[in-house]
Amino acid sequence: TVPQILIPKDSYNLVYIIFFLMGIGSLLPWNFFITAKHYWLYKLSNHSLPNNPDEERYLAIASTVPSVLCLILNYVLVNRLSPRTRILSSLAVILVVFVVTTILVKVDMSSCTMEFFVVTLVSVAIVSGASNLFSAVILLHTSDSFIFVQYCTLKVISAFVGQAMGGTLSAVASIIDLAAAKDVTDSALAYFLTADVFILLCIITYLLLPKLEYSRSKSMLKMSLFYPLFRHYMLAAECSSSAIINEGGGRAKVSVPPLQPILAKTWVLGLSVFYVFCVSIIVFPAVSSGIESVNKDSGSPWTTTYFTPLSSFFLYNVADFCGRQATAWLQVPGPTSRVLPALVLCRSALVPLLLFCNYQPRGHIHTVLFTHDAYPIVFICLLGLSNGYLGTLPMIYGPKVVSRDLAEATGVVMSFFLTLGLAFGSAFSVLIVHFI
Repeated sequence: TVPQILIPKDSYNLVYIIFFLMGIGSLLPWNFFITAKHYWLYKLSNHSLPNNPDEERYLAIASTVPSVLCLILNYVLVNRLSPRTRILSSLAVILVVFVVTTILVKVDMSSCTMEFFVVTLVSVAIVSGASNLFSAVILLHTSDSFIFVQYCTLKVISAFVGQAMGGTLSAVASIIDLAAAKDVTDSALAYFLTADVFILLCIITYLLLPKLEYSRSKSMLKMSLFYPLFRHYMLAAECSSSAIINEGGGRAKVSVPPLQPILAKTWVLGLSVFYVFCVSIIVFPAVSSGIESVNKDSGSPWTTTYFTPLSSFFLYNVADFCGRQATAWLQVPGPTSRVLPALVLCRSALVPLLLFCNYQPRGHIHTVLFTHDAYPIVFICLLGLSNGYLGTLPMIYGPKVVSRDLAEATGVVMSFFLTLGLAFGSAFSVLIVHFI
């Protein structure tokens, strides 16, 4: 453990706030892509596309394979490239792709819709891969560098909570643009420019992070000694993760961390993360965004325009945010409890519950059991709340149940389980939507 006198003080919680912003930035790009539904429908409204595909399913599929590959790459590079290099390179790639996407908003693509569709899928694949790499490193950055003091558990949670806030902000931005802008392209331009600015903000704040200086303690203040909080923990983390103790007591460099001892300690937690996000992505957004108000024929703005953006995207992300934030105050069940995987399995019931809401169009299963708008709202809130809480707990527990020198690599493995869950969930979502 680190003596309390040596732990710098995080005055004004600036480090917490910056990691919160990093968490937002890690999922913001993906959420901006999936919530811009009206823009994609406008740009892809051309009969040259087979069967007029639902873009959410294609976006989900295009995002999963590069995400898995990037996390495998991250595991290989965990002791070869510094977190700073991986974070800045990921953010730079995301920013370039989003700038290109923003420019294409005002470019007339009506004569080459298929080409635009392919470019969009490639952009999603690149952004998703870079975002997952960035997300994994940020979560490891917090969990590895702050793991050995209870005080800093909130720094770990800040990144997870920030991810949910990224989805909430993108949903809010989508609704505001939908309400304020009369032209679809003007709305999309403002929408993607917002993402550009925020990604640039993430780059700037991360570059400023090592320069933040905080007092170590009141007694240290008398001696006028100031130390950078972030450097303090990063130095400790680099010392522990870049070397292992050999039999002779010396330090031996390792290029790729050992996988077997990590899996031996975390396989239940990993499978829990896998199943949580698999269930979530099966129905969100592919199914949830297709659930319409049962009173759509009334013609009111709520039922025709705002029901899906609010119920599917906004409420899900708010509930997800609440679930993740709750882990800052309550962390039960524990890492070895059988209740945790049991609760994870119980989420399976949410899939059929949402399928029997008013999803449209329905080609095979014509029965709608839940004929009131309150049902999908409740089910989506439960989906988001349980995703946030049960998905965050194993990610926090994972690096804590292994030795400190394996903490960062364990975070990569946990992130791999998460992304693998998204990949399987995306594949199943396509099948489920096809058979509804």
